[in-house]
Amino acid sequence: MKKKILTAFYLILNIFFSIVIVLLNKWLYINVGFPNITLSMIHFVVTFIGLIICEKFDIFCIKDIAIKEMFLITVIFCGFVVLTNLSLEHNTVGTYQVAKMLTTPCVIMMQIVFYRKQFSIFVKLTLILITIGVVINFYYDIQFNIIGTVYASMGVFLMSLYQVMINIKQREFQMDPMQLLYYQAPLSAVMLFFVVPFLEPVEQTLTRSWSLIDLIMVILSGIVAFLVNLTSYWIIGKTSPLTYNMAGHFKFCLLLLGGSLLFHETLNINQVIGITLTLIGIILYAHVKVSTMYLLHYYLKKTFH
Repeated sequence: MKKKILTAFYLILNIFFSIVIVLLNKWLYINVGFPNITLSMIHFVVTFIGLIICEKFDIFCIKDIAIKEMFLITVIFCGFVVLTNLSLEHNTVGTYQVAKMLTTPCVIMMQIVFYRKQFSIFVKLTLILITIGVVINFYYDIQFNIIGTVYASMGVFLMSLYQVMINIKQREFQMDPMQLLYYQAPLSAVMLFFVVPFLEPVEQTLTRSWSLIDLIMVILSGIVAFLVNLTSYWIIGKTSPLTYNMAGHFKFCLLLLGGSLLFHETLNINQVIGITLTLIGIILYAHVKVSTMYLLHYYLKKTFH
C-alpha cells in the first residue's frame, strides 16, 4: 500500500511539474521576453546543482567517464533543448505539444533506416495516424508561421536522434539517465555560455530593469525543469511503461487546456480533429508496444520455467 501511495505521489508531481514548466516558460517568453538560449543555459546550471545535491543524498552515484565520450551527445542534447524551447516560443502551447508527438515516428524511422529494425504493421499504422494528426493541427493552427514550424521540425529531429543515442550510450557505458545527465548538464551550460553572446543581446539582458517577480520566475523555471527530470527518471525506473505512457497522455490533454485558459489559444474544429487523431495514434502505439512487451515476457517466463 505504501509503495502504491508513493508511486501515485510521484506521478502527480511529475504531471504537475511537466505542465508548470511549459506554461511557465511560455509566460516568460510572452510577458518578459526572456532570451531563449540564456534560459536554457540557466536550466542546465540549476539541473547540475540539483544533481550534485541528489548525489550527496545517495539518490544516484557518479560514474567516471571521459568527457570526450560525452561531447557529441551533449551537442545534440543542447540542440534539442534549445530548439524545443524556440518551438514553444514561436508556436501555441497546443501546437508545441502536438509537434513533440512526432518524436515517436521519427525515432522509429531512424531505427528502420540506420539499424534495419523491423516493426509490425500495427505499429506502422499508428505512426501514420499520429503524423496525419500533427500535420492537420499545424496547418490549421491560428498562429501558424514558417519559423515556428522550422524550429518544431528541427527540435523533433534532434530529440529523436538524442533518444536513439542515449539508448546506445546507456548500454555502452552501463549508465542510467541521471548519471549521463550529470555530465551533459554542465557541458551544455558551458557550450551555451560561449554561444549566447553571438546569438542573443547579452548587454540588454543584463542591463534591463528586472522586477523581483521576473527573477523569481526565471529561477523557478530552472528548479521546475530539474524536478521534471528527477520525477520522470523515478517513474521510468519504478513503474511500468503503460503507467508512464498514460501519465504522458494526461499531461498532453492538460497542457492543451492550460494553453487555452492562460494564453487564450483557441482551437478550431480542424485542430481538434488533428489533436484527436494524434492522441488516438499515441494511445494505440503505447497499447501495441506494451502488449508486445508483456507477451514477450510471458513466453520467456514459460520457456525458462
